Amino acid sequence: MSSVLYDTPGPNARRRNIVFAVVFFVLLALVLWWAWRTMDDKGQLKWTLWQPFTTADAWTTYLLPGLGKTLEAAALSMVIALPLGAVFGIARLSDHRWVRLPAGWIVEFFRAIPVLLLMLFANEFYSRSTGVGSEERPLYAVVTGLVLYNASVLAEIVRAGILALPRGQTEAAYAIGLRKGQTMAGILLPQAVAVMLPAIVSQLVVIVKDTALGGVMIGYTELLNSRSTLAANYANVVPSFIVVGAVYIVVNFALTSFAHWLEGRLRRSKRGTGTVIGAEEADELNAGEVGTTVSAPAGTAQAV
Repeated sequence: MSSVLYDTPGPNARRRNIVFAVVFFVLLALVLWWAWRTMDDKGQLKWTLWQPFTTADAWTTYLLPGLGKTLEAAALSMVIALPLGAVFGIARLSDHRWVRLPAGWIVEFFRAIPVLLLMLFANEFYSRSTGVGSEERPLYAVVTGLVLYNASVLAEIVRAGILALPRGQTEAAYAIGLRKGQTMAGILLPQAVAVMLPAIVSQLVVIVKDTALGGVMIGYTELLNSRSTLAANYANVVPSFIVVGAVYIVVNFALTSFAHWLEGRLRRSKRGTGTVIGAEEADELNAGEVGTTVSAPAGTAQAV
């Protein structure tokens, strides 16, 4: 049985795939064994190095407060960057050059600058030009850098998601009398969400991980920065890196799993790329904006 994307492998291909899989798992087992032996030879598997992670003190004093700071900075950045990116993404699709060109310049400018440089600049700006206190300044700098960079990336994601929709969606919306703002808000954006969601979630995962840059460079007490304090007190550098890495994996996996669930729910609620608008809904959208109404036989629907 074949599909549009690939042919079903035959007997030789299936045997080859089995061989590749066996070789891969053997190599993986050898790598894990080598890593285990190396850590054991260096004394990194001693129980005294791992024992602190079985006590509440290491978590409540260091790791959980650091994780809370990481999620705080990431959440603030997401809440600000998502709508800002949507605004700039839509602005880049504007028919007006005085809107489209400045939006494009701003997006390309901040997308070309490393996020770490934006954090460092924001930290110096808040230190020298504003009255932000030294305790709040690292958080402000981290959030500012993450917002400026990720909003520009999300703007491109939004623009690409809207452009990926069939042009007939826009034309059909104009045909029933919807204006461009109504078409964008009521027709294009709801459909583009399902298209954009995987890329948006990938960028949100990047935001969570990039908070660590603020901890390393400007002293923001996020998870990785808290790890260094814990390692200094318990002298368990390598185990602390492994545990913190596992925490990052769990957090990002939870975020990705939620996004996959949401994407599946959206796709089930909107089969295909078309949205069906009945005659009554079209009349409501047109009310107050155009002087005509859509007439259609009862029980029929107009595809947008």
